Amino acid sequence: MTTDLKPFISPPFLSRLTAVSRILTQRRAKSYLVGGFVRDVLLGRDTADIDIAVAGNALQLAYDVAADFGGKYILLDEANQVGRVIMFDGNGRWQVDFSAMEGDIQRDMARRDFTINALAVDLGQFAAGAAEVQVEDLFGGLADLDRRVIRAVGDTAFEDDALRLLRAVRLAAELGFSIESRTEALIRQNAPLIAEVAGERVREELLRLLAVPGHRWLCYLDEMGVLTSIIPELFQLKGVSQPREHFWNVFEHTLETVAAVDFLLRQGTWSHAGDKVLPVVPWSAVLAEHFGQEVSNGSTRRVMLKMAALLHDLAKPQTKSIEATGRMRFLGHAKEGAVMASGILERLRFSNKEIKLVEVMVEHHLRPGQMSNAGLPTSRAIYRYFRDTGDAGTDILFFSLADHLATRGPRLDLAAWREHAQMVEYVLEQYSEQQDVVAPPRLVDGHDLISIFDMSPGPKMGEFLEAVREAQAAGEVATREEALSYINQHLLSKGVNIHG
Repeated sequence: MTTDLKPFISPPFLSRLTAVSRILTQRRAKSYLVGGFVRDVLLGRDTADIDIAVAGNALQLAYDVAADFGGKYILLDEANQVGRVIMFDGNGRWQVDFSAMEGDIQRDMARRDFTINALAVDLGQFAAGAAEVQVEDLFGGLADLDRRVIRAVGDTAFEDDALRLLRAVRLAAELGFSIESRTEALIRQNAPLIAEVAGERVREELLRLLAVPGHRWLCYLDEMGVLTSIIPELFQLKGVSQPREHFWNVFEHTLETVAAVDFLLRQGTWSHAGDKVLPVVPWSAVLAEHFGQEVSNGSTRRVMLKMAALLHDLAKPQTKSIEATGRMRFLGHAKEGAVMASGILERLRFSNKEIKLVEVMVEHHLRPGQMSNAGLPTSRAIYRYFRDTGDAGTDILFFSLADHLATRGPRLDLAAWREHAQMVEYVLEQYSEQQDVVAPPRLVDGHDLISIFDMSPGPKMGEFLEAVREAQAAGEVATREEALSYINQHLLSKGVNIHG
């Protein structure tokens, strides 16, 4: 089955492909457009990435194209002959990935993952100025595009590369496709193989899946056994009961928390009285920008908050206890869970910045609810909160709201919810409007404590300075003189040993 690709290609890309085609033709290199580019063009999806399979030395050809275009050449995989060229023109940035074909184009397509990615276009058609650019379809990929189906090219697709287990679900999520039943059966059968895939490859696919709104696809990934093969620690959460205020068990609650994050960040839906829940939750262009910020390559604050939600209760099974009164407790689960989350993200080769952000969010996810028992939090409590959470403070406030929704579910008390949302709004206002509360200017320092109070350097000095900053945040101290007086009256008068 063939189709003309030319009508689907935008003029800028047509000129780019024609230029690349001429260079490769001059070097007598047989080359084909392959993979996601052909698929996305036919689907009308925006793409700036081009995949080209060549018969010959792919790395040398990539280097030559980079030189001719004044672009940047990047070696991606020397063993498998994969190189990248990044270029800029009047229409912006674009990149071309070159890979070496295994045999002819038929053999090369046969080793591809899914039929919708096993589509090829002879690039020479562009250099020749062909009126029509034909797509070669050997495995029914065009029909599967029409049917909106993900189907493996062959029964060994997942044995050949187990990352495809995750990629199948990620593609279905991004494209809004379904996975064909035979392919789904192969995923279930081969799910454990994903544990053998390099962590950095899993990270990239997982981040893209989490970027899709909601939690439906995580649930689907779990149904097929892939999620707990990637993160075995999640399996221990299944069936673990919780106190009566919880509508779901620990594992179900975890997935619902992920969904609630997207709902609160205006990226998804909530099936439990969502029309009454969302209007009271603070939102603004500033918050939207905050959660859209890039954390590391391929991740945003929104996606990392969803990752934290997925990992936030990992330690509940091991910290669960039931008191003589029958009360169920999970003492220390946040701190222990932060350590477990950090280990998992290290295993999946997340960046240090991503790991630290998730670690802080998991460790402190209960803090917003602890800032005040009645009424709004004090200035001192807000200061301590942002002191301990840093730039994750805003994220954790929304995390606490998502955790609340995923705790109560359909039994949500709207009055209690409004109080929680009002508290979050108040803390955010204090953070944005009164930086003197969350980050008061330094009035005294260690030199003052040594010269004025004859204090010896050590941990006590830090405790004194921190006490002064808390007093500033609470409005008890505003000037240097008041700070010195505070130290003298409230600290030294208590008989604190300043020399030990």
